[in-house]
Amino acid sequence: MRFLTRNLIWKLFALVAAFGVWMNVASEPELATIVSVPVEYNNFPKDLEISSSIVDSIDVEARGPAGQLRSLNDSRIAAVVDFASVKAPGQRTFTLTGGQLKLPRGIELIRTIPAQLRYQFERRITRAVPVKIVFSGKAQADISVAHFDVEPPDLTITGPESHVLKSKPLEADPFDLTGVTGDTSRKLSVFAAEPEVRILDAPQVTVKIRVRPGR
Repeated sequence: MRFLTRNLIWKLFALVAAFGVWMNVASEPELATIVSVPVEYNNFPKDLEISSSIVDSIDVEARGPAGQLRSLNDSRIAAVVDFASVKAPGQRTFTLTGGQLKLPRGIELIRTIPAQLRYQFERRITRAVPVKIVFSGKAQADISVAHFDVEPPDLTITGPESHVLKSKPLEADPFDLTGVTGDTSRKLSVFAAEPEVRILDAPQVTVKIRVRPGR
């Protein structure tokens, strides 16, 4: 009994305050809103890659008390897609539910837009691809490029199998001949034109040119 009556005034005050908060929330109108949230991916399969477009955000339509909805944008929620079930190449569909969003208490999920995500998974492979060299500008009128060497001549790329197999030669930045008066060499950055593949080696080559008298 003494435990129940200890600090009775403060306990009553806390009870009244809690009741007031509850009344305030309960009296708020229920509204609906649509917010954009990021998509996060968990348990990405080893040795597989997504060859289709990757969705980085979705729209979430939800409803709840007006006050809580206003703070939804600041709650840092995300749709978490789990790839643990993906074990082999192929097409997989993932249905988005409230369990993947973990909305704040009192907020109800109406729908997500889109409601499902579908991805094409492929084996990750590597391949050596030649580097294409182009020249720009003009050397002095009395010289021209007789020969050039590229080191290394190939770079290794990796990515989804279909994209790696059809990948075209990599593109080096243009070798500007303006002001060239004799044999010279330059380091050039190399660009992979297909966004689905990436260069494993350092993305640069050294180009050495030999010149000859012009005609």
